[in-house]
Amino acid sequence: MTGETAESTGFTADDFLGGRLSVVQPRKGHRSGIEAVLIAAMAPLKPGETLIDIGSGVGVAGLCALCRVPETRAVLVEADPATAGLARDNLKRNGFGGRAGVVVADVTVRGAVRRAGLTAAADHAVANPPFYDPASSRTSPAKATAHAAPDADLDAWLRFAAAAVKPGGSLTLVHRAAALATVLDVFGKRFGGAVVLPVHPRPGEAATRIVVQGRKGSRAPLAILPGLVLHGARGHGFRADVEAVLRQGAAFELSS
Repeated sequence: MTGETAESTGFTADDFLGGRLSVVQPRKGHRSGIEAVLIAAMAPLKPGETLIDIGSGVGVAGLCALCRVPETRAVLVEADPATAGLARDNLKRNGFGGRAGVVVADVTVRGAVRRAGLTAAADHAVANPPFYDPASSRTSPAKATAHAAPDADLDAWLRFAAAAVKPGGSLTLVHRAAALATVLDVFGKRFGGAVVLPVHPRPGEAATRIVVQGRKGSRAPLAILPGLVLHGARGHGFRADVEAVLRQGAAFELSS
């Protein structure tokens, strides 16, 4: 699908990592952005390892990880068949069809990992679960599935992740900052050594997002890192360290 065709059929072709990736996604509804790029950069993925992108959408996080780390593989898991089809097309569009696959699966259903043949299949996982509880927020129908779900579903996402990664494997998850207590409670049941990175829009502003990373089987204590500030105090540009991640494909290591 060319950029012109994408525009004419209700889709856009968007560049990521400074143009190294071209991703087709719907013009309306949930659209992948910097959160997917950030968690891909923060996953401790090494050459030869496999990443599972849980709730992948059109595949941005998985694609960024494949682009950033050579000789890796990825499995993209998406519940919506149409969106999964776009993810497959995006893998081919960017030359990663031979290094990755797409699985259509609802991660909130018990036994989904086993039925999909993904038990202990990955070294690391990333997840960008729905942020908002529909009982307490207004969400448009176009965004409802991708962007809103009860906080109770988060446990199912982590259950899926814990079953899909190998012992010692990691999960890197992004969520809204207000859900920190819920996220840590659920993380503690399945992943240890949680590291929390608050993400702030600008200096002096409260965090709006958190990135939490843990390891399966770890007994390390909780660590809260200094916050990541996306923009400078003036203007709307990204800070240099964020720009390096978003445009240049730099890694961003989470360590306490």
